[in-house]
Amino acid sequence: MQQTLEYWLVIAVARALSWMPRSLARLLAGVLAWTVYRLMGRLRRVGERNLSFALPELTPEARKDLLRSLYRHLGWHLVEFCRMPHYTRENTQRWIGTEGLEHYLAAKALARGVLVLTGHLGAWELSSFYHSLMGHPMGLVIRRLDNRKLDEFVNSIRCMHGNRVLHKDDFARGLLTAMHEGSAVGILMDTNMTPPQGEFVSFFGITACTASGLARVALKTGAAVVPGFMLWEPAEKKYVLHFGPQLHFTETGNSEADVLAATQQCNDVLESWIRRYPDQWLWIHRRWKTRPPGEPPLY
Repeated sequence: MQQTLEYWLVIAVARALSWMPRSLARLLAGVLAWTVYRLMGRLRRVGERNLSFALPELTPEARKDLLRSLYRHLGWHLVEFCRMPHYTRENTQRWIGTEGLEHYLAAKALARGVLVLTGHLGAWELSSFYHSLMGHPMGLVIRRLDNRKLDEFVNSIRCMHGNRVLHKDDFARGLLTAMHEGSAVGILMDTNMTPPQGEFVSFFGITACTASGLARVALKTGAAVVPGFMLWEPAEKKYVLHFGPQLHFTETGNSEADVLAATQQCNDVLESWIRRYPDQWLWIHRRWKTRPPGEPPLY
């Protein structure tokens, strides 16, 4: 019963945000985001603690300002997701663009598969959706939602233009198959992991248990790895899907050392993009929760 009510509440909100004027939808989402920021003290404290770890040079007030901006962007992201079913190539031209697409196309032309390194930065749901809308469908590594009907609803939007989902609980086989087929798969690589799925490498100068699957698959298959992020550009007043140059991993013959080095390289790239757009990353996630043996908890 509770899951059914949750489903219909989400459907009602999604339909309302999808049909009202975009400016009004953004305004309402901003109010909702501000309310969540004020009421969800635990998440706010996690965000402030993460910022104290990663950006210690910020003053307490600057950290609060950054978190408030993050919540506003999350509200806008919600609006975009609800409105995505109505997006076409034509009606998105004015406020969505791309930069560095040649990096992705060059990687795809190698025909060894493409792993898009990404994270919870900017409008991550819009990024893969827009990429498929423009004729470049891809696989998405995701975690199943506990509410089955809600999971089906969300995935139906994600996959409207040819995307397909690879669930985290059984993604290894699908990921390898996609690379052998020369397909592209996006991987959100900025969440806390636990061994053996994660390896301990540095992130903002702090040891973080990081998913190593992307590095392992790339080193095993020769797939190209390209960073990709959909970010709000205030000066242009539009979202821009940015692709960075292809990453090249070193192979020394020591497979585990190579995986660690490649995973660290991915974290360094993620960190560089987050530093460029700090108010668009999900600071409220307990990224450094898993600690190496013997270390005390950080939260």
